[in-house]
Amino acid sequence: MSSDKRVTFTIAADPPPRLDKAIARDVPEAAHLSRSRLARLIDEGRVTVNGAVAGLRDRLVEGDCVEVAVPGPTETEIAAEAIPLTILHEDDDLIVVDKPAGMVVHPAPGSPSGTLVNALLHHFDGRLSGVGGAARPGIVHRIDKDTSGLLVVAKSDAAHHGLAAQFEAHSVERRYIALCHGVPDPADPRLRGLRGVSWEAGEVLKVTTRLARHRTDRQRQAVCWEGGRHAITRLRVLERLGAAALVECWLETGRTHQIRVHMAYLGHGLLGDPVYGGKRRMPGAQPGAALAAGFGRQALHAETLGFTHPVTGAGLRFVSSLPADMAALRDGLRGGGAAVG
Repeated sequence: MSSDKRVTFTIAADPPPRLDKAIARDVPEAAHLSRSRLARLIDEGRVTVNGAVAGLRDRLVEGDCVEVAVPGPTETEIAAEAIPLTILHEDDDLIVVDKPAGMVVHPAPGSPSGTLVNALLHHFDGRLSGVGGAARPGIVHRIDKDTSGLLVVAKSDAAHHGLAAQFEAHSVERRYIALCHGVPDPADPRLRGLRGVSWEAGEVLKVTTRLARHRTDRQRQAVCWEGGRHAITRLRVLERLGAAALVECWLETGRTHQIRVHMAYLGHGLLGDPVYGGKRRMPGAQPGAALAAGFGRQALHAETLGFTHPVTGAGLRFVSSLPADMAALRDGLRGGGAAVG
């Protein structure tokens, strides 16, 4: 590990009562320290006020001298692997990749290799933003192993902080294409009576709930109404496919498994979803029923990703075509209904 970088500054007038908020307000912009990262550094004892180690409950006043010891990058033990990448954009600060289904984003127990991070470390010769920690260099957000589609990865710390701030503010455009059981219909009284469900102009269905870990299965998420984290998904039907539908979903928040959980909550779980899809099967007479029964992953693709470049300020927007397996499933299901919209 390299030596710490020391960031020293003085608190201005009328600081917020919370220590992390006060420091986040006054820390120099060039330090690229988000409030969430500052909170971690405070918890690690890396923040001092007037020479004394600070705690989250401390209150600051105008003129207090704050020093933050920002740790240098940690050498990662993750192996660089020569895994092919589909790159849509790359510059000095970030890269946008189109992740295939089946690839884990970062190493974890059970998936120590073959991940997107392994591939990126090879592509960049080990140089990625270290803000995410040694196990997740450069990773600002992620999609599930068996979800395909677009991800932005930070190459510089400035890009990492800028992108993280946009995700925290829910200003990043993220649109997904999915294939689900049944057809979400505005005329369905069951949906209209479901808590947290509303309809907006253009037959857009909005789902507003809270999400938390399932009480008995810690690998799953579940809808709840107290505790958990606020979650909002919007969706509309792109095409009716008999006993299934092609839908577009977009996220206001980005919680773990959010689309999959919300679609299951609506009674329209994703085709192929082994966790939230239940035992539901297509009617045998449905065109493509055999394809649907044998589909080996949740039918979910991160199609669109739009954000402001965190360094240049340019607006960026990328679109990924539907992958071959989902396109084949969609085509197999066609004939059971007509396009809408």
